[in-house]
Amino acid sequence: MVKSSDDGDNMALLKAMLDAMRPKQWVKNVFLFAALVFARKYLEIDAWTQAIMGFAAFSMVSSSGYIFNDARDREADALHPKKKFRAIAAGRLPVNIAYIEMVVLFSCGLGLAWFISPWFFALAFAYFINTMSYSLFFKNFVILDVMFIAMGFLWRVAAGAIAVEVAPSPWLLMCTGFLSLFLGFNKRRGEIVLVKDQEGTTRKNLEQYSETLVSELQAITTSGTIISYGLYTIENNQWLMLTVPHVLYGVFRYIYLVTQHNEGGAPDETLLKDKPILLTGLFYVITIFAVLQFAPGNSL
Repeated sequence: MVKSSDDGDNMALLKAMLDAMRPKQWVKNVFLFAALVFARKYLEIDAWTQAIMGFAAFSMVSSSGYIFNDARDREADALHPKKKFRAIAAGRLPVNIAYIEMVVLFSCGLGLAWFISPWFFALAFAYFINTMSYSLFFKNFVILDVMFIAMGFLWRVAAGAIAVEVAPSPWLLMCTGFLSLFLGFNKRRGEIVLVKDQEGTTRKNLEQYSETLVSELQAITTSGTIISYGLYTIENNQWLMLTVPHVLYGVFRYIYLVTQHNEGGAPDETLLKDKPILLTGLFYVITIFAVLQFAPGNSL
């Protein structure tokens, strides 16, 4: 049986709508599970239910922000060697349908956030305001652009703690902040390398960055990430220092991929396709659960 052209068009539109949501980017929302793990709530079904609902809420809210950003930047993205394939920039998803999809995702995401708790709703809404502030204004300011991206990860960790009813450690928040800054500045380096042979850049503030500047910022944020994580392990459970080698290798491996293989322009793709980093992440998770479950120490 041959499908009708209308069925084919509808499937293409649905695929474009899904692509516009950027489901690969949802991996960033795993930060909501940080408090669940380090507070040793991972054996509680109710905590998992709350955390998973929180993940779904943030995924919908973040996707609404991505759609708004792609719709607004569709002309600039059309000139980018990779972003030109995005659904809106490529013309596969009409702008009016994109905005309808954005409103639906935003409403459903915040509705689910309210169901979790009013405080979670407040943090989810603050995350959305942070995203909109970045898209409308701060993405055009050097350094501040990456800082606003990093702030989004802090909202995620804080919201994850609220979802499972624990208070996040200040060191956990600091470590998250440095790690997200590290990834953000490496993303800028990847974008610089990607478009340096182009006649014009697709991001206004990219011209204000240079590989030398980003290397300096990379060094600072690398040190901050490792030191803050080390201090967090001491505060939480000294046996967690067994995970420090995993973190060191993961960070160093990522720097290697960025500097030697010009990766980093899309952190989610780099992290998910590199086998050594994936294996390191697996060993890290195993070590975390082994330590928290069996080793004596302090709780979050």
